[in-house]
Amino acid sequence: MKKTNTNIEGLVVIEPNVFEDKRGYFFESYNFDKFKALGIDKTFVQDNQSLSQKGVLRGLHFQKPPYAQAKLVRVIKGAVLDIAVDIRKSSPTYGQSFAIELSEQNKKMLYIPEGFAHGFLTLENDTIFSYKCSDNYHPEVEDAIFWSDKDLDIDWNIESPLVSEKDKKAQAFHTFKTPF
Repeated sequence: MKKTNTNIEGLVVIEPNVFEDKRGYFFESYNFDKFKALGIDKTFVQDNQSLSQKGVLRGLHFQKPPYAQAKLVRVIKGAVLDIAVDIRKSSPTYGQSFAIELSEQNKKMLYIPEGFAHGFLTLENDTIFSYKCSDNYHPEVEDAIFWSDKDLDIDWNIESPLVSEKDKKAQAFHTFKTPF
């Protein structure tokens, strides 16, 4: 596995070793010992998977402490524009975002530590998105920042995505009080 640091501390791209031949391909999408050797020693306790059509935007979500979640995200089928926003108050990159295309072709993964808001836009129909979480889902501490907040200046490259009613009502970044 190859680990690539991003411009935001703690946020890393993982590229698995892929073995391909005429039958198809094989790769380990997760191995605790190999991730630990890369400096990622989180224990993941919940796996989630979603299916979305092209143009669906989910996010920017996070869970507050004491149930904050680190995530390991990847695409099984299709492609997404994946976004992570640093919401750690003491971080020099507070409020900055990182964007990456994750797809079934490139097989890249993104490790997102606690203290980030996360979202993605599906780029193809029938996209299957998978993420491992370091804590279970706790609806009482879930929160979100408005996906197209002008203060965050994220280029989603879409004008009218399909967004849930809950995400349409997410808070503005300038009024947001980070719990991290």
